[in-house]
Amino acid sequence: MSKRPGKILVVDDDKVVLRAVTEILQREGYTVVAIDDAVEGLAASKDPTVDVAVLDIRMPHLSGMDLLRAIKQGRPEVEVVMMTAFATVETAVEAVKAGAYDYLTKPFSNIDEVSLTVAKALERKQLKDRTRVLEEQLSVKGQFEDLIGQSGQMRAVFKLVETVSYSSATVLIQGESGTGKELVARAIHYRSPRKDKPFIAVNCSALTETLLESELFGHVKGSFTGATANKKGLFEAADGGTIFLDEIGDVPPATQVRLLRVLQEGEVKRVGANDTIKVDVRVIAASNVDLNRAKDQGKFREDLFYRLNVITVSLPPLRDRPEDVPLLAGHFLRLYVGKMGKKVTGISPQAMEALVCHRWMGNVRELENVIERAVVLTSREVVDVEDLPQQLRESNGGGGDVEVLSLAHLPYAEAKRLAMRAFERRYLSALLEKSGHNVSSAARAAGVDRSNFRRLLKQYEVVRGPLQQPLQKPKPEPMSA
Repeated sequence: MSKRPGKILVVDDDKVVLRAVTEILQREGYTVVAIDDAVEGLAASKDPTVDVAVLDIRMPHLSGMDLLRAIKQGRPEVEVVMMTAFATVETAVEAVKAGAYDYLTKPFSNIDEVSLTVAKALERKQLKDRTRVLEEQLSVKGQFEDLIGQSGQMRAVFKLVETVSYSSATVLIQGESGTGKELVARAIHYRSPRKDKPFIAVNCSALTETLLESELFGHVKGSFTGATANKKGLFEAADGGTIFLDEIGDVPPATQVRLLRVLQEGEVKRVGANDTIKVDVRVIAASNVDLNRAKDQGKFREDLFYRLNVITVSLPPLRDRPEDVPLLAGHFLRLYVGKMGKKVTGISPQAMEALVCHRWMGNVRELENVIERAVVLTSREVVDVEDLPQQLRESNGGGGDVEVLSLAHLPYAEAKRLAMRAFERRYLSALLEKSGHNVSSAARAAGVDRSNFRRLLKQYEVVRGPLQQPLQKPKPEPMSA
C-alpha cells in the first residue's frame, strides 16, 4: 500500500487553532491546505488530491456538519475528522452518521492526538484507494476475456500485444468496426508499467471539433460560449497512463495539428490558454479506415500518421478466422446465460454450423448480439437453428447451392475443410438416427470400430441420444500476464 505523505485540508475560523493544527501536521510531512472560511473550504475540498479534511464544527456562514455532508456528497472517498470545543455524545453520533471518521476535542490534550488521528484517517483513505484500483484491475481482466481466438491471425495479435506492452511507443490499431480494437488497447495498457495509472478512451467521431478539442486539451474560462470555468482535458487526466483515441481518422485537420504537438513535445495547451502543460501519456489510436490511404488522399496529415504508426496492430475480420467462431460463441453463451439465469447448456451442431458459415460483416460485436438474442428467445436447453436470425437460417439450408454460397467468401482450403466437416457431422448424425442412437450398431454400419466411432462423435460434437450434449467450455490460447 502506498505510504505517500498525503494532502490534508484544515478548515477552522479560529486562526490560532488553524495555525496550530497546520504546524502539527506539517511537522509530520503532510501537505496542508489551511482555510479559515467554511465556504472557501468547500471549494478547496473538490481538489482531487485532498485525502483528509479536518473541520471545526461551529463556523459562521456554513456549519462544520453541513460542510461534512457537502464534502461526503461530492467526494465520499475523502476521510473527515471533526473538531469541537463542545463535545457531546449527540454531536459525536451525528458526525459519525454523516460520514466522519473521528472527532477531536478542543483544546487538544496533546499534539500526538491530532497527528495520530489524521494518520489513521489517511491510512484508511489509502487502503480504500488501493482496494478500488484492485477492483478496477479485476474488472478489466473480465472485460479482456472477450478477446478470444485460436486462429493463427489472433495468435499473432496476442504475441504482438505482449511484445509492445512494456514500451511507451505509440500504437495504431487497424481493423473493421466490431473487431475488438478497444479490448486490444486495454490489454496493452494493463500489461504495461502504466497499469496502475488511468486508461481513458475517447471516441473521436462522436464529438464536434470544438467539443473534441475541449475534451482532449481542456479550456480556460471564457475561451468560448459556455466555458464558465477552467476545465482539465483528458490528456491531463491521463497523465502517467494511457489515452485511447478511437476512430482517429475522423479527427478534423485543426485538431490533428494539436495532437501532433502532444506526440512531438509531450505537452498540451488548453483552449484559450497561452501556457503549455507537460504530460506523460502513452497514445494508442485506432481506426476502421485505412489511414495510409487517407494520408495519400490528403484526408489525414502525413506527419501525424507517421507519429502514430510506430507500431501497428492489425485485427482480422471475423469472417477471415471462422475457427474462432465456436470459441467466441461459447464465451458469449456462458456470459448471457449467467446474466439472464436461463438453463441453456449449449449450441446444437446445426446452429454452430450456421454461425461458422456466416459472413459476420459486423464482426465479433454482431456475433455477440446474435448469441444474446438466441439466449433471450430460446425455450430449449440448447440453442438451435430456429433461435438464430433469418439471414443465418437461410445460409444453413443443409446442403446444395445455398451451403456452397455461404462458404464462397473463404479461401478454397478453408471452405473445403468446413464443407467436409459439415458433411461428416450430418453423416454421423444420420447414422445415429437410423440406428436408434445405438452407437455399436451405427459403428458397424459405418464400417468403423466402436472406439473410433465414439472418437468421431466427440470430435464433431454429434449427439448420442435424444438430448444435445452441453457445449464444452472452449480453451482459447491464453495470454500470459
